[in-house]
Amino acid sequence: MTATPSDIAREVLATEAAALTRLGAELPESFDAVVDLLLKVQGRVIVSGMGKSGHVASKIAATFASTGTPAQTVHPGEASHGDLGMITRNDAVILISNSGETRELADMIAHCARFAIPLIAMTKRAESSLGSAAQHVLLLPDAAEACAIGMAPTTSTTMAMALGDALAVAMMRHRGFGKENFAAFHPGGTLGAQLLHVRAVMHTGSELPLVTEDAPMSEVLLEMSKKGFGVAALVDGDRLAGIITDGDLRRNMDGLMERTAGGVATRTPLVTRPDTLLTEALGVMNMSKRTVLLVVEEDHRLVGLLHIHDALRAGVA
Repeated sequence: MTATPSDIAREVLATEAAALTRLGAELPESFDAVVDLLLKVQGRVIVSGMGKSGHVASKIAATFASTGTPAQTVHPGEASHGDLGMITRNDAVILISNSGETRELADMIAHCARFAIPLIAMTKRAESSLGSAAQHVLLLPDAAEACAIGMAPTTSTTMAMALGDALAVAMMRHRGFGKENFAAFHPGGTLGAQLLHVRAVMHTGSELPLVTEDAPMSEVLLEMSKKGFGVAALVDGDRLAGIITDGDLRRNMDGLMERTAGGVATRTPLVTRPDTLLTEALGVMNMSKRTVLLVVEEDHRLVGLLHIHDALRAGVA
């Protein structure tokens, strides 16, 4: 009976998942030594390979760079025509080759040997030309490829990419690389938006709708209308004392204009901190069905206002 595309997909995924499980069980003995070496590199980690391994190398280098390990790729073909000059004595080189006999890597191997540049091999064959030339070998299990003829790089590239992720995360943790560092390296796009803090988008200074305890409600309504957030912050000096919302106005409609701001305000407003992640603040607004959060420092000093539209404009949804 002919297998359906879904049957084939499940078979491929199961094959690659089994290979990753095996890789975890047979983690290269040199893994810790490689991490230690890369952490001490004064220059960059150069990652390279030919064909599919080259694409894997680009992904590994990008992951290194975004998690605190300066890295770049050098194409083996371009290396033989001048780009070897990009690789210095302060660098370390990771070369990826399933067989370890990729002839296009020969000049890079020779360059590393000539200038005593640390060379790390990621390969299935420790006794190969590449494995023999390297100071450390990250040996991949000899697992079958997932393709129908067992030749197209599938399982092998998945394992190489996963091992690169493992190296990056291990170095990331040893460096104490946190969310703030990650945000600095990802200022744009969805990742950047998710790592923004409230202080990056909050309204401050003259934009804030401020009223004092004894302000007549006519002034409060004018301030709320003028600033356009649908709220007014009740302040005592620079300290937050309460908030007046549309809900407070509705609850006090009877004789509203004879009241003062202090007599209408809610004294325990929902607040956030400037260093709160924007995603977390948006979650609070969604849970509480609020469109505004007042932003205060630890001493309850009012420093800003966050509107739900600010989060949406920043790309947090």
